[in-house]
Amino acid sequence: MNWHQWQEIIGVTGVFVLITVVLSIAIVQLASTWRAKAALARESEYRSLAEKAVRTQEETERQLRDVQDRLRSIEHVLKEVD
Repeated sequence: MNWHQWQEIIGVTGVFVLITVVLSIAIVQLASTWRAKAALARESEYRSLAEKAVRTQEETERQLRDVQDRLRSIEHVLKEVD
């Protein structure tokens, strides 16, 4: 083999390695982007779930206060009857 043939082999190998590296980096970056988007979606779902839990808790507390007020009035009426 002469020097020209070796240059062609080295050039083809270099191009192959370059393409492989570029594709690998592109795949890693795409996967990272997909993971980040999935994490944001998950955080958004957790946030909405937490907000719903807070609203439910506040409604439950309001209902409990209402029941306590009613119970106090019933106790007052019962004390008056005695």
